[in-house]
Amino acid sequence: MEVTESTYGKTRIFDVEKIRNDFPILSREVNGKPLVYLDNAATTQKPYSVIETISHYYKFNNANIHRGLHFLSEVATEEYEKARLKVKEFINALSASEIIFVRGTTEGINLVAESLSRKNHFEEGDEVIISHMEHHSNIIPWQLLRDEKGIVLKVIPINDKGELILEEFEKLITPKTKFVSVVHVSNTLGTVNPVKEIVDIAHKYDIPVLLDGAQATAHLKIDVQDLGCDFYAFSGHKMFGPTGIGVLYGKAELLEEMPPYQGGGEMIREVSFEKTTYNDIPHKFEAGTPNIVGGIGLGAAIDYLRSFNFTEIHRYEQELLKYGTKLLSDIEGLKIIGKAENKNAVISFVIDGVHPYDIGTIIDTDGIAIRTGHHCTQPLIERFGLTATARASFAMYNKKEEIDKLAESLIRTIKMFK
Repeated sequence: MEVTESTYGKTRIFDVEKIRNDFPILSREVNGKPLVYLDNAATTQKPYSVIETISHYYKFNNANIHRGLHFLSEVATEEYEKARLKVKEFINALSASEIIFVRGTTEGINLVAESLSRKNHFEEGDEVIISHMEHHSNIIPWQLLRDEKGIVLKVIPINDKGELILEEFEKLITPKTKFVSVVHVSNTLGTVNPVKEIVDIAHKYDIPVLLDGAQATAHLKIDVQDLGCDFYAFSGHKMFGPTGIGVLYGKAELLEEMPPYQGGGEMIREVSFEKTTYNDIPHKFEAGTPNIVGGIGLGAAIDYLRSFNFTEIHRYEQELLKYGTKLLSDIEGLKIIGKAENKNAVISFVIDGVHPYDIGTIIDTDGIAIRTGHHCTQPLIERFGLTATARASFAMYNKKEEIDKLAESLIRTIKMFK
């Protein structure tokens, strides 16, 4: 089935059965049973439109970009830069020059930390504030900076429901606080953090803020101008796009002042053995041949997402979350970890007497894919006195019937261990 750009209009009716038909992998079987894919926080599946866009590029338009005068290079460059414009519109950035293509959220955060360090934004004793629910990608870059520069890492605490204790955040701020970096939506708990309030508080003290949006872009309408954040990072593969591509948004005035993250081709204006001058943003931060097809594929994923009303996506996923929370809560011995009032479509849980790895292994025999482990949030898992959880995470193509199958398989698993 080839899906063209015109197939998806902005007025597309939200119909989960029709949406499922857009994703070829959802029709396959695993262990002789229909696939129930509930690992969307790790990566989402890809619609035909994204798959065909990638295939079309390699079949007909494959060439390096920005450097060639021949026809294929010009076509590839145009498609790549059109994707940048799509990202700009998708998150409502002020300019396409504020959109830097990176490998994913992880590289985006590392880029900011490393570039600010080179700019001497941080001195020994300066403070960076993160939260207790951060992904390792938003912890380790700052720890590296701590080891290199002697900065101090401060952590916003959370309550037993898995919510940030916002009043404690402002108490952490001192004259030495130079940066705040927090997750928009927790990949482990599903908690949607009050990031706009966090940005407002930080900006009272002229402190820049980075938001990790990896878990937000497929589920929430993102408007970086409304949020007011200085940086916003996200990954293509968590929003129905390809792996190996992501975005770092940064306010132009900040990016202009920041030195390059890597050196090489494309990020230069002129090079001599004595001196190099750098390209304009965003190209200053995009050294070497980029993931061209990844960027174009991300553009196709954005086209797909924008063909729906985000309010309808959010409402439907909240129905799944509410349904799944009730159904799993009724299972004897099962405990849900993370019960924030404002939560996205993620349910992490543990079962008395059954290790999460055993849960994941057994229900896989029923064709059900979930995630087990610490979810790259070890400090958060330890905060709840655990070493691992099982995690079911939903996307707009999931159905209540799949949650029923998950519950049935979990009940069967519990009976086996009893």
